[in-house]
Amino acid sequence: MLQLRLREVETETDAFRGENSHLGKLRDDYEKEYKYIITFKGYYESKTRHRFIATALNNIGLQNWTIKERNNAAKKYPSDFDVIFIGKNNAYAGLQALNDHPSIKRITLQQIVQRTIHTMSEDKSNKIKPNIRNVKKFNYVRFIALNLNFNLRLKRDIWQKSSNFLSRKLLRAVPKQITSILRADVLWSKGITGVGVKVAIFDTGLAQYHPHFRFIKERTDWTDENTLDDGLGHGTFVAGIIASNKECLGFAPDADLHIFRVFTNKQVSYTSWFLDAFNYAILKKVHVLNLSIGGPDFMDQPFVDKVWELTANGVIMISAIGNDGPLYGTLNNPGDQMDVIGVGGIDFENQIAKFSSRGMTTWELPQGYGRLKPDIVTYGFYVSGSNIKGGCRSLSGTSVASPVVAGAVSLLLSSVLHFGNIINPASMKQALMASAERLPKIGMFEQGHGKLDILVAYQILNNYKPQASFSPSYVDLSECQYMWPYCTQPIYYSGTPTIVNVTILNGMGVIGYINEEPRWYPYLPQNGHYLRISLSYSEMLWPWSGWLSISISVIKEAALWSGTVAGHIELTVESPPFENENVPQKSTIKLMLKANIIATPPRTKRILWDQYHNLRYPSGYFPKDNLQKNNDPLDWNADHIHTNFKDMYEHLRKSNYYVEVLGTPYTCFDASHYATLLIVDPEEEFFPDEILKLNKDIDNGLSVIVFADWYNTTVMKKIKFFDENTRQWWMPNTGGSNIPALNDFLSTWSIAFGDGVYDGPFFLQDRKMYFASGTNIIKFPKEGIVIGKKLKDQGQELIENEIVEIDSVPIIGFLQTMNCKNSIDCGRIIVYGDSNCLDNSNNVIDCYWMLDAMLQYATTGHLALIFNDDQMQINNEKFILPKRMKGNELHKFVFISNFVVLCIPKFWIIIFE
Repeated sequence: MLQLRLREVETETDAFRGENSHLGKLRDDYEKEYKYIITFKGYYESKTRHRFIATALNNIGLQNWTIKERNNAAKKYPSDFDVIFIGKNNAYAGLQALNDHPSIKRITLQQIVQRTIHTMSEDKSNKIKPNIRNVKKFNYVRFIALNLNFNLRLKRDIWQKSSNFLSRKLLRAVPKQITSILRADVLWSKGITGVGVKVAIFDTGLAQYHPHFRFIKERTDWTDENTLDDGLGHGTFVAGIIASNKECLGFAPDADLHIFRVFTNKQVSYTSWFLDAFNYAILKKVHVLNLSIGGPDFMDQPFVDKVWELTANGVIMISAIGNDGPLYGTLNNPGDQMDVIGVGGIDFENQIAKFSSRGMTTWELPQGYGRLKPDIVTYGFYVSGSNIKGGCRSLSGTSVASPVVAGAVSLLLSSVLHFGNIINPASMKQALMASAERLPKIGMFEQGHGKLDILVAYQILNNYKPQASFSPSYVDLSECQYMWPYCTQPIYYSGTPTIVNVTILNGMGVIGYINEEPRWYPYLPQNGHYLRISLSYSEMLWPWSGWLSISISVIKEAALWSGTVAGHIELTVESPPFENENVPQKSTIKLMLKANIIATPPRTKRILWDQYHNLRYPSGYFPKDNLQKNNDPLDWNADHIHTNFKDMYEHLRKSNYYVEVLGTPYTCFDASHYATLLIVDPEEEFFPDEILKLNKDIDNGLSVIVFADWYNTTVMKKIKFFDENTRQWWMPNTGGSNIPALNDFLSTWSIAFGDGVYDGPFFLQDRKMYFASGTNIIKFPKEGIVIGKKLKDQGQELIENEIVEIDSVPIIGFLQTMNCKNSIDCGRIIVYGDSNCLDNSNNVIDCYWMLDAMLQYATTGHLALIFNDDQMQINNEKFILPKRMKGNELHKFVFISNFVVLCIPKFWIIIFE
């Protein structure tokens, strides 16, 4: 996948070191002016748009501004945005004046995006080698995504998988023609070749007379380089997968190609280039659009809005889901949008490629739960496609998989073009999903609905009747492996509700309505009446889609019962009448639901995971928990026990713990049901009522385990970076964890973390551990147990470039509280200064075994022998609590404030018992 990324982080000193520094050269420009995208409420001619802007700014006497001329193919058409330069000193007043204009919808910063291409090519020994090392992405950018980021280790892992002497298997030969293995030639033999289909390819361009292509209808350049040719080769490769008619064949060789060059040869693009190009694609009435782009920022509103507008105009958009696998929760935008066909990658053994990003979507976190993505998967590993000057090359990545699907969609669409608007973004997606081949022993957040099957999709499309449908098409909480993680834990009375977010696709029209409330129908013979189902939903479906949120819990009468329950949810979608008809279209659909109930587990085996105090991503500048990962400083993944803490969750389940997710404040759960509350890497504030309530809960036997991370305001200032998107220095809004907030919470028990940042290996007896950018304990009750280890002072290294080792850094603490009548009935508190050992995305050495030992102490009071060494005392009279950094913007991203938080989830509307 082509990856757009922010430039490497540089310190303030690096950026202004002189004429030879790239940032140094740009400094003066950045200080002189800011560049903004002005989005209007409609489409206007340029003179009208310019008059709106001039009126707003001239009224306040602002003179230091200019409107950027956009000399591209869309120039002569009406547009809904402009790019404006405003002098730095006048920016605030100018933005306020523009925002007050009645014809202006939104003002956003223009984004510069830089792409790094990661390809794999074939050398003379037929081995795969990466051209560039794998570089991770930064936040606040859209990564134009040639999803080809493979590193050497990943290459070895994939090939060794099949050559392991302990597990021999017959290797499938890599096919020369991807079209043959997916049986596109069967449709060719029927005369179906893509004729009449307009395919837009947003990429690096294409040579006019490339020998592989029959119908290059139009080439447009949206960059500032004034060329239409492909200087990098990626656009040629993508176009070849879709429509090549020689050597390495494409799926739809007779489709009309519309080539949109949106990247420079320096691998740079701008948001405004995409917006203009998207508008032009709508004007040209393209049918299919392949977007080899992805990025974590689903809150890039102008981009997301324009994608919605494209699909609302009937454009079938296919997008790669990203190359950030195998970590869960790493989907890229726009592939994670409901109206877009998001594509993941598999190899030729029908296994999910390691590089392929996994679901769930993270728009809904932390309070809710993610949707099913990707939509489908197809071959994206070592696929042959057109080379820049002719001949073929082999590449891998999810943006190889994306044009495979785009080519297949173009081919399929040419067989049903005569159906008119019946075939649209929703109906095509429905056909691909319904026809997909389920891959065994692979979860839905890895494969979506399964592997692309062109021939079955062809049959479905040629018999298609407009209708609504669900994704997933059913919910079976007992079906493993497909319904992971739902299938890994039965439900029971008093457990936190299990939330399933289902996408509703509407093939009847771009807009639809759910006019009557969805209903739950329990199957009495299957004991469906033991479930309490709460539903919320989008009353309007646009474009082509909406959502249904299902909250599943067990009624009290089933507290001691075990068995399987079933029922279905039913709703009706209504859309405006079809062409030349007067009667509204209606589609009533059913979602089958099945679950396993068990008797309520004992309190000692129940763990409550605090999700509520994790922030939604992407948001502000939140740095990585592990500061050693300095090539990837921004933490753009949402923390969740089923994404980056997936392995820890599976370990706890194998240890027979039941793990529930808390998406509400502490005031909203009954602590008598749980032995342990697990707080890991929180960024949120804790409001006073939460702290008071948890004090009582601990007195009544609830134990708390806290895994913190670094926090140091000097280090935070040191790792600020210059963001080309905003032309500003960005300061972290917090450290790895919000230590001042944690200290507020822990103050009742005289426990506090410090602002030290420590790193290095250590041993707990014979167990090797690694402390990765963690913090220290500076206050702890004398009756408690504190363990110290020799570690490197990473904070000192970052601030002063000086390596210092500290002999005994207090990092683990155990406390038996004493505020109840019988101390053995009181809860216990365990604190540890580093969460990276639990986090799949950051850990050097996992510490799941230590978590087991901590849980043993939390539930029984028994301290494992492994914690007997290196105990120490802390001087509680000499400490300085870390302070919140002045001027940071954490308040913009937190939910907690001083007013009372209600416990009724506002999204649970209809309740069935």
